[in-house]
Formats: sequence, structure tokens, C-alpha cells
Amino acid sequence: MDRLRTAVEPGAGDGIYVLHGLGGCGKTAVAYALFQHATTQVGRIGLWVNASDLASLRAGMLAAAADRGASDGELIGARSGLRPAADLVWHYLDHSDQPWLLVLDNADDPSVLRDGGWLRTSPCGVVIVTTRQSAARWWPGADLLHFGVLPRADAAQVLHDLAPHAGPIEDAAEVADRLGRLPLALTLAGGFLAHQVIAPWTLSDYRHKLENTHSFATIELIDQGAWRDGDESRHLVSRTWQLSLDSLNTGGLPEAAPLLRLLTCLSSDPLPISILADAEVGADLPACRVESALRGLLDHSLTELVPGNLRCLRTHSVLLDSVARATPAGQREALAQAGVRLLMALLPDSHEHLAPKSDPTTLAPHVLALLRRTLDWEASESAVASATECTWRLVDLLDGIGDYASALAAATEATALIQDRLATDHQQVLRLRQRAGRAVYRLGQFAEAEVLNRQVLDDCERTFGPEALDTLTSCLGLALPLWQLSREPEALSLIQRAAVGRARVLGPLHPLTLLARTYILEVAPERDLEEEACIGYELVSECQEALGSASSITLTAELNQADLLRRAGRFGDALPLARKNVVSNQNHYGAEHPITLAARTQLSVILAEAGNFDEAIKHAELAAEGRARVLGPSHPWTRNSQERLHQYRQSRDGPQS
Repeated sequence: MDRLRTAVEPGAGDGIYVLHGLGGCGKTAVAYALFQHATTQVGRIGLWVNASDLASLRAGMLAAAADRGASDGELIGARSGLRPAADLVWHYLDHSDQPWLLVLDNADDPSVLRDGGWLRTSPCGVVIVTTRQSAARWWPGADLLHFGVLPRADAAQVLHDLAPHAGPIEDAAEVADRLGRLPLALTLAGGFLAHQVIAPWTLSDYRHKLENTHSFATIELIDQGAWRDGDESRHLVSRTWQLSLDSLNTGGLPEAAPLLRLLTCLSSDPLPISILADAEVGADLPACRVESALRGLLDHSLTELVPGNLRCLRTHSVLLDSVARATPAGQREALAQAGVRLLMALLPDSHEHLAPKSDPTTLAPHVLALLRRTLDWEASESAVASATECTWRLVDLLDGIGDYASALAAATEATALIQDRLATDHQQVLRLRQRAGRAVYRLGQFAEAEVLNRQVLDDCERTFGPEALDTLTSCLGLALPLWQLSREPEALSLIQRAAVGRARVLGPLHPLTLLARTYILEVAPERDLEEEACIGYELVSECQEALGSASSITLTAELNQADLLRRAGRFGDALPLARKNVVSNQNHYGAEHPITLAARTQLSVILAEAGNFDEAIKHAELAAEGRARVLGPSHPWTRNSQERLHQYRQSRDGPQS
């Protein structure tokens, strides 16, 4: 605002300032505040013209010419086409005896200004343009000022000023966050709260309603703050975006609308642009038109590029909900399925053991948003099941990078969302529950993990049968917490059942079979250590040949083989394998991934049992500190590392007097 105030100070002129941004971001409000400042404080003549269409623009600009001295005859000639209207207007603006400020409001179709030369500079005045059209090619020589959402403090103040009796500024900030700090939404919400008569709501009431209302009903709630029914479309969040889509359609980009509707299947969080490389929605949005459609959305401020190393888009949450609400029912199924295809391409099935094509933490909000939108649109059971599959694939990837808390949160939220749409014994529901049970185990809640995984195993056996692959996966899920709870025989029995079953169904060298066999090394009974050590070497070799030395399954086999050799007392064999495994896991996962920390813990144990306490303490310190940071100080594995470290120090230093 300071820059704009400086632009209208006495003596300033020859300037065009284009205020651009998405609908409802406050461009007109800023222009009006500047208009008031220029006319009341600076002494400029104020000229306000509606530039939303050619007829309104012509009428408004000719009125400006009349204000600056054009005669009735000249105006009649311009209106009848006998003389160029724009030339007449700018002749009188250029010869004004007073400085002026001209506001061309709602110039969302720049071609209206370009045709006929309506937009010019003058030494006598300053021009302000408000528009949703951000493309610089439309505004040569102009200063472009982008408008987005308000800072949190300013957004809260707007609400508080509009409805000062509805609650404290802290509550206003929370409501502002929920509205995405979009000025139009804030204005409507504030108006609603300020004008209630019978049973006025507080800001807290309004926030509760926003948080516990279907997303489509949320848009209706926000629009209730309009001053009157049938208010102008650009003043309603449910309609304002359609003006831009209509302009794009008229301009030869009808594909922009289906692309924006596809984006409503995703989140308002930054979206990697690469996701859209294969976007298509049938004949309405062929793949070859995605690029131009996206450019249209960017040019009309319906989405924006986010600065950063990863090229991302960000689309406002209120816009997404509003467009989703207006999406024709007949198009919703195809859009939901298209959203599934986009994300599924980036979320490899855990059975494939492929690296993800994008950071799963970046994809997480979009996967959950897709599931919510599919449910909001009341899409088919098939679409909901596919969106649920995206979610458990996401949970797998979050588990793979060691983000167990996020994995559990995603699984829990998705399970709650689908409980009324998919049966409890639906395959996708059971797979999601399997992932939730695994996350609980990883977070160190072993007793709870046993209960959850046993329930899922029972349900899988009843639904799919005892030999089905999903049932065998649940066997492994239950075995891990049982092992941690010192119930090794039961754990070993379940692991062997999974390994044998997978070998029969998938073959002995399938990745899932090899993975199950690695767990046998971990829980092998003391009486079988020598025999299992020989089998373990064979397994490591098979993993290397079938999957490669850098495979996560190969690294798990090496980790468990080193521990088995330790338990067999073969420290000379265990130690080099453990050292190699720490380096390999660090290269594969990173230094502070839980698996790398487990490998370092194991190395410290082998070193200590071999009598090398100095080096054991060094690795134990790194493991204990890393686990405290990554897993938390109260996690059983963290406490275990800390206790080992204490024991090693005591063994090295002797009892303290």
C-alpha cells in the first residue's frame, strides 16, 4: 500500500499499476482505499470505471471524458462511432487541469482494454487496474503487483473489525486460518457474524460450524454473509471463480475448467507440477492440452506457482471447495478416477518394491484430499476403494522413510473417513488396518499392536481364507509385536507360515517371500543358530542375486544375519557384516532413519560382546541420541539404547565408588 500511496503523491504521473490476483483477494478493496486516499488526502480527481466488459468500459471512460471537459457533441460523436472514443477520452485526460487517479476495476478480460487502445499513460494522472489476469504480456510497461491471501494478523484484524462483539482476536485468527485468509471469505464471514439478530454466533461458534460441516455446506455458510440474496457473482465465493472460467472458455481454453475441477480432487497444499504431466479427463481434457490449460489457470490467478527448488502449484482451499461444489454430478466420477490415476502413478505398490517418484510427505495431503473429495462427491464404491488404495500405498511409503507417526495419522484418518462407505471386511479397508497396526508397532506400542494385528488377522482369515496373501501379510504383522513381547515361539510360527505360504503362491525368490524369510533369521531359536546361520548366508546371497545388493530386503537380510551370527557367538563373522550393513543402510536410508539406527545399535552390541567397549560406546551414543530425536525419548527402542549405553560405560569404567 505504501508503494501505491507514493505513486499518487503530488507530481506523480505516467504510471500504470496492475493489481492482479485470484478473485476475492481484495484487489478492488485496495484500489478503493487508494482512491479514497488520493481524492481526500492528496487532492486528485477520482475516476472509477467498471472495465468488466466493453459496454461498461466505454460508458465509464466517456463519463470520465465528460468530467474532464468533453462537450456533448464530442460525446455523441464518440458514442455513434463517428470519432474514436478512446482518443477523445485520452485527449481530455492528457489536458486535465487537475491531476487524477483512474481506476479500471475488474478488467479480467484485458483484450477489452487493448482493442481500441483504452489503456494508456498520461503525465496528468495515474492508472490503477484490478484484474485476475496475471500474464505480463497483457500489461506492457505496467508495474504488476500480485495480491494473495492476507497475513494471519491482518486477516484476524479484518474479521475482528467487522464483528468486534463476536469474540477475541485469537478466535478471529483461528477462523481466518480456516477460511484460508482470503479477503472475500473474511468479509462475508464478518458480515454474517455482524448482522445476526435472533441468535448471534460467536467466532468460536462459526469456527466449530466450519470444522464440522460438509465442505459444500461450508461454501453455503460463507456466502450467507452476502448483503442480499442474488448478490453479484464476484461477491460470492460460490460463484466468483466461474467468471474466470467463462473468460477462459470464451478465449478458446475450455480445457481449463476440467483441469481446475481435477485440481479440486487434490489439496490446497503445494502440488508438484510434475504430477500433472499425465493428467487427462477423457475428451474434455486430452493430455496434449494440459499445458495450455494450466497456463490459462495461472494467467487468470486461479492457481499460482510456489517459489522453491521443487516446482509446485498452490490453489486456494476455498476456491477448490467452491469449484468442487459446482462441478456437475455427471462429471464427478470421471474426475475422481482421474485423480486416482494421477496419484497411483506416483505411489508404487509395496509388492513392487520400487522407489517412490515423489516425496511421500509432499503427496500426503493430496492423497487424503482425494479420498475426502471422492466421498464428498458420493462417487462409486470402486472409486472410493481406489482412493483408499492410494492411501495405504502412501502409508507404506511413509513407513519406508521412517515417518511412523505420519503413517499412523494417515491410516487412522482414512479408516475413519471410509467407515460408512466400505464394509469392514473390504480388502482395501483390511489393508489399511494392516498398515495402521504396523505403524503402531513401529511407534513402540507393542501390546496395542498385538491387539490390532490379531484382529486384522482374524478378519483376513475369515474373509480371504488362511492361505491368502493378505492373510499371510497379517501373520507377519502380528509376529513382530509378539517377538518384542518375548513370545518368540508364536512369532516364529507365524513367520514360517507366511514364508511357506508366500513361497507356494509367489515362488521362493519373490521379494515378499525373501522378506518373510529374513524375519526367520531374527527370531531363530537358540538351538538352531548354527543351522540358521548357514541358511542365512544362502538367503543373503539369494537376495543379492534376485534384488541387488542395495535392495532394502537385502539390507534387512544382512542386518538379521549379523545378529544371528552374534547370538551364535561368531563375532569374527558378525562384525564385518555389521560394519558393512551400517554403511549400506546409511547410504540407502540416511544416517537417522530408524533402520540405520537399528543397524548401528546392533554393531554396538557386537562390539561390546566382543569386548571392544570404546568403539561400542561410540556407536551406542550415536544410536541413543538418534533414536531420542527420531523416535522420541520414551520409545522402548530409545530406552533400550540408553540402557545399553549405560551398561557399556559401566563395563568399561568398572563400578563407581
